[in-house]
Amino acid sequence: MNNNIALSSPALSLWGRTGGEAVSFIDTHTHIDGEEFKDDLDEVIARAKEAGAIQLLCPGINYDSIATMKAVCERFPDFIRPMLGLHPEDVKEDYKEVLDKMHQEIPNGNYIAIGEVGLDYYWSREFEKEQLDAFEQQVQWSVETQLPLMIHCRKAQNEMVKIIRRYEKELPGGVFHCFTGNQHEATELLQFDKFVLGIGGVSTFKKSHLAEDLATVVPLERIVLETDAPYMAPAPHRGKRNESSFIPFIIEKLALAYGTSNEALADITTVTAKRVFHI
Repeated sequence: MNNNIALSSPALSLWGRTGGEAVSFIDTHTHIDGEEFKDDLDEVIARAKEAGAIQLLCPGINYDSIATMKAVCERFPDFIRPMLGLHPEDVKEDYKEVLDKMHQEIPNGNYIAIGEVGLDYYWSREFEKEQLDAFEQQVQWSVETQLPLMIHCRKAQNEMVKIIRRYEKELPGGVFHCFTGNQHEATELLQFDKFVLGIGGVSTFKKSHLAEDLATVVPLERIVLETDAPYMAPAPHRGKRNESSFIPFIIEKLALAYGTSNEALADITTVTAKRVFHI
């Protein structure tokens, strides 16, 4: 964990080094309600705001996360916004009962999206059929509520695309979260014209070609910024606890790849986030 960062260091040192001004951005995916932030949440939020964050969007992962999300959203109203979803790694034998309880919860919160939902076969396919069913049910919630989807997908793009295609005309859109794929995979996802790619810290890693691949095939208007905090911190903080104040490092890397300014990239991705999430 990186709990000793000076309040202004992440953003102001970056903008000072690059000669730019601090810009405004939306972190479209941060687990700010997690245990990792319980001891210094106020400081983390202060750093995010000083770095330029205007909103943090918080995905749900299971039924218990509803309470923790509501708590942080009440503590920082209009700055942290909640989503509702059952993460694929939380899909177990009792997933149907959990989904029933979560579906009943939808009218009880000002949720901005259905998420974090999807498919994850990276570690195991033990609950493959259950994940497929749970994902499709939550895709149907998106159709029903017209709330966008926040989609998590690892080692399952073919299966995920097949389900999305089934509901494509009825879906309001959403984000393919934590995209780290190649040009071919990006092009396949771009066929869903109401969806965008969520880009985070991996784009800054020394051996990653993600930023350059994106600039080759993905219009700038089709990406949004995210941290997936506390995970996947960008360089130069790789391996430490991630937080929203690190997004300027992602902005700088992507702006360089797209041949544009930090300010323009931040502005365009913010407009896209507001459009996708209706905020």
